[in-house]
Amino acid sequence: MTDPRRVETPTEWAPYMHWSKTHERALHDLTGSNLLPLGIEELPGGIEAVRLTGPNDEGYTPLVESIAARYGVEADRVCTAPGTSGANFLAMAALIRPGDEVLVERPTYDPLPGAARLLGAEIRRFDRAFEDGFQPDPERVAGAVTARTRLVVLTNLHNPSGVLIPEATIREIGVVAESVGARVLVDEVYLETAFDVSPRPAATVSDTFISSNSLTKTFGLAGLRCGWAIASPTVAEAMRRARDVVDAVGSFPSETLATVAFAQIDRLLDRAREILVPNLRRLGETVEGAPDLAWATPEGGPGGFPCLLGTEDAEPFVEFLEREFETSVAPGRFFEAPAHFRVAIGGAVDRVSLGLDALDQALAAWAARVSGD
Repeated sequence: MTDPRRVETPTEWAPYMHWSKTHERALHDLTGSNLLPLGIEELPGGIEAVRLTGPNDEGYTPLVESIAARYGVEADRVCTAPGTSGANFLAMAALIRPGDEVLVERPTYDPLPGAARLLGAEIRRFDRAFEDGFQPDPERVAGAVTARTRLVVLTNLHNPSGVLIPEATIREIGVVAESVGARVLVDEVYLETAFDVSPRPAATVSDTFISSNSLTKTFGLAGLRCGWAIASPTVAEAMRRARDVVDAVGSFPSETLATVAFAQIDRLLDRAREILVPNLRRLGETVEGAPDLAWATPEGGPGGFPCLLGTEDAEPFVEFLEREFETSVAPGRFFEAPAHFRVAIGGAVDRVSLGLDALDQALAAWAARVSGD
């Protein structure tokens, strides 16, 4: 008989997040997906702007207006949130009820299906196949939605691969969702690292979409926990009412600092480019120079998701890499793709280079071991 007092353990909701918080860090840590943290001394005007309290019941107005101006939308379409994950949760809390179906891509970032499960939704999946370069196929989405589907969930850039979804595909998926009365939540926390393309948020395509983002991954300000969603005015208002029972209001010091950050957001984006472009180029050299690896080339983002060829499970190599070369990467099993592993490159260029040197050495040693040389 099931104990009615049973308490779910955290790993049942998001195993990857639990692992990322608790695993032992190696000398060369290529697991964290945040950009190199920005110190407050690197944010001119930040210290002077900090205030402990102020008017932010529906989001600090200068911050909301800054977000709206950056993405070319009206302020009533913006809902602030505690990070991108917070924005995703508020969107789900506003739109789904226990027993509704939520259709989630696979592979994906596991807090996304975890949040929907936490809210009592039934999870359905559609595959973003490695053979298709991890591009979502609207026909697969159409084959997976039902009359009970209330939300389709995507990441763009794709987490974990860094692949960009073309806007035409986004539109097609929106049409599929509309056909069953569903909406589409697009986690865009890495989207602005597609530096050469500058794609616009999906929420500016149509009201079917909700775009979530934050200052965390691209801008090096994870500590602020400043996130937001762009949605139709109706959905944005429903998210604000959901926030009434989550954390009520944001941290005022964080929101004032975030406003300072938005005033210099292009400079922060240039900083991200200076870190990520050379690191991604260097990771490409590793992947493309290793005969046992293949990947879908990232458009940007904090890393890549190579496949270790000739095996269904890359975890023995991941363990070998950490044990013998003091270098850690994220196992693909956390993204439901065990033949892969995620390599994060958001750290300082010199530190990432050392980690990738170690990965090069480990791949050569592994290939020799497998071949018996």
